[in-house]
Amino acid sequence: MSPEIEKLQELVDRFDNIVFFGGAGVSTESGIPDFRSQDGLYHQKYDYPPETILSHTFFMQKPEEFFKFYRDKMLCDTAKPNPAHLKLAEMEKAGKLKAVITQNIDNLHQMAGSRKVLELHGSVHRNYCMRCGKFYGFEHIKAGTGVPRCECGGIIKPDVVLYEEGLDNAVISESVRAISEAQVLIIGGTSLAVYPAAGLIDYFRGDSLVVINMAPTPRDRQADLLIKEPIGKVLSQITV
Repeated sequence: MSPEIEKLQELVDRFDNIVFFGGAGVSTESGIPDFRSQDGLYHQKYDYPPETILSHTFFMQKPEEFFKFYRDKMLCDTAKPNPAHLKLAEMEKAGKLKAVITQNIDNLHQMAGSRKVLELHGSVHRNYCMRCGKFYGFEHIKAGTGVPRCECGGIIKPDVVLYEEGLDNAVISESVRAISEAQVLIIGGTSLAVYPAAGLIDYFRGDSLVVINMAPTPRDRQADLLIKEPIGKVLSQITV
């Protein structure tokens, strides 16, 4: 165990109000591509850039193109929770971790057993008719073709936050509360490049800020503990 991971173990042993803030890097070890790495979605070639496709305007104007990309790249039904997801669930069960705040939309934290999961950008496992509000699950969208429609005729929209859309106020408020009350905030697997989500870190007033990320982040200088290793490799070494 490296000195950095030993320090993280000490923090986990010492405190029982830990909050985890994570991004795409938490899920890459489960086989889900991130957005900004060299092999991520933003570096792949489509008729339109992913930023354009995943915007509210594009969804409304070209829903057929949106759902073609969405089914192809956003709906992964083979991914399983990795050691990072499993350890965070274990930490919560042990009374150490109070919340997982995630920018991911893949439901892997819940699949691992985490109960307090605040999804800043929504989830591919929830879909609602834009006309009547009826709920549809993951499989309904995955198995379909073209633009999914409700029995009432309305378009079914994934409950994910697209570009140009605002975050859910209730999720934001609960995330702010959790971060502001935390003794330890662990940031993992995120470049902290997406706002307003990344700005939530400003509410932390606790004892120790931990950053676990392979690439540099804007918070590295403020971190009390910086670990540049894969998040799953790090957390798998922690005991609770």
